[in-house]
This record gives sequence, structure tokens and C-alpha cells, in this order.
Amino acid sequence: MAITKAAPPRGDRSERDGPRQEKPKGQGRQSSSSLVLVMVLLLVVVAQGPIRRALAAPAMESWMTVFVAVVVQALPFLVLGVLLSAAIAVFVPASFFARALPKRPVLAVPAAGVAGAVLPGCECASVPVAGALVRRGVTPAAALAFLLSAPAINPIVLTATAVAFPREPRMVLARFVASLVVACAMGWLWHRLGRTDWLRPPARPSAEGLGKGAAFWASVRHDVMHAGGFLVVGAMVAATLKAVVPADWLRAAADDPVVSVLVLAVLAVLLSICSEADAFVAASLSQFSLTARLAFLVVGPMIDLKLFAMQTATFGRGFALRFAPATFALAIVVAALTGTVLL
Repeated sequence: MAITKAAPPRGDRSERDGPRQEKPKGQGRQSSSSLVLVMVLLLVVVAQGPIRRALAAPAMESWMTVFVAVVVQALPFLVLGVLLSAAIAVFVPASFFARALPKRPVLAVPAAGVAGAVLPGCECASVPVAGALVRRGVTPAAALAFLLSAPAINPIVLTATAVAFPREPRMVLARFVASLVVACAMGWLWHRLGRTDWLRPPARPSAEGLGKGAAFWASVRHDVMHAGGFLVVGAMVAATLKAVVPADWLRAAADDPVVSVLVLAVLAVLLSICSEADAFVAASLSQFSLTARLAFLVVGPMIDLKLFAMQTATFGRGFALRFAPATFALAIVVAALTGTVLL
């Protein structure tokens, strides 16, 4: 009689062979990234001759000089501003501002605007702070005045402006005055004409569930990645304008006082440079007048592409579609008038 040996249960085989090794989720992605990096390095090695010749071209040397100068000058102010803004956002309770501001909105608006002059922070930090102010009962008009003034006239930004324009100390005063006027005017305008249904109550940020240290470093990492990326892009564009674009084109735009202001105002919106670094980019655009560059410095911290996206996410699309164009137009007018008087 033949005896057949029963097949072991499936579970027995797995136990005999040991536990299955699961592939980490990010391993495939890391492998692909490593492969791409290796391919890029090989390409650079193979094409090093043409790359050297391209970098040795006079236009490229000029481009690299402007790019490195802008980044190296701006980076310390960017890092310092990010650290201070993260510390304020995490360790200073938003209820402090509600207690410190006057109860009457007409008086709270300029008080909030002036408060922005003593609280370092870039525009990336001002939007969530303004949202926290509204959530804790501060009148929206005052919160919006703080949102516009804090990234434009705080000590880090004004110091960076003085360093970027060492021979034009009036630029610091002009930037302070124009930015504060726009912030207060927009706050009063919202108090007068703004409607409650235009402003969506901001949601509570997820960072509030973290500890103080974790929230601080999360804010630092976020702002460094975003602000640093925009700084690099801005430096690249400034270097390109300086070294590649024909001088006749820039001279044609710069010679017309109205066109030059509009061109740099639009450029500020498109570049979306952090306010701690924008003065160095503006200083590199020396073919434009001081008034046009003042428009660049006033418009940029108040409305650009990343700010529009953050305002939409925090306060709603209806708010951003009304607030951003009004801020842009008012900033251009005030900057032009301030430049005419002070510069």
C-alpha cells in the first residue's frame, strides 16, 4: 500500500522559509532618483568640454557673476528672517496681538501696520499669522494691514534694503513709507467696503498639534525650501536680464517712467521673491530708475504668485480675487508717488 505524504500547509512553508521581506515604499523612488543622478553625472563628464566652453563665454561669466552676487548677499538675511519669523509664529501666542491692538477698527488698522515694523517675518509667515489673528477675534481690517506691512517694513527687510542700496539711504525711507501707507489704506478700505461673506474663516493650521520645537523646525524647513527656491529663481532671472537680454530692450523699458514702473511691478509678481532677499535683486536691476525699483520692492511682499495661492487657501478664492488686484493697483500708485517725492 503506497503511502502519500501530505503537502504541508501554506503557512508551514512561510514559517520554514522565514518572514517575507517587504520592499520599503520609498525604495523604488530612491533607486530611480539615484539612477537619474548617476546619468546626469555621466552626462556632465562626457560633455565637460562643451560645458567648459559655454561657461567661459563672456555672457555666461557675466551671468554667473550676477547670480552668485545676488544669492550670496541675500542668503544671510533670508536665513535670519526665516528663523525669527518661525520663532514668532510658534512661541508668541496670537492672543497677544488681540490684547495689544485697539478695539476700534479705525485705530487698530494703523496699530497693526506699525506692529509689522517691529516683528520680523517674510510673507510666507505673515499669511498664517494673519489667519490666526482673525481666528482669535482680531478685526479682519487690522489683520490684513499686518499681513501687508509685516513682510515689507520689518527690521530684517529694511536692513537688507540699506545693505543692497548703500549709496541710496532714501530707498529705505521710501520703502517704509510707501509700504506702510499701502498696508493701512488697504486695511481701511476693507473695513469700509469689505463684506463678511467675502472672507472665509481660516482653518486651524495642523502645526498647532505639534510641540513647540517640532513646530519651529517644521516652519523653518518649510520657509527655507520655499523662500530659498524663489530666491534662486529670482537671482537667475535678474542675471538673465543683466547678461542676456539686449541692452536696447531694457533701456527702452527703463527710459519710459510709466512703463518701467509697470514692468518691474509685474516682474515682482512673477518672481515671487522672499522679502528678505528682494532688495538685492532690485539693486542688480540698475538700468531702471529708483522709482521703478521701489515699485518692485513695494509690490513684491504684498502680492505675488505664491501669496495669491496662500491667501486663497487661507481666506478663500472670493477674498483673494478682490484683495490681490486692489493691493496691486494701490501699491503701484503709492510707490510711484512716493518715489517722485522722496527719490
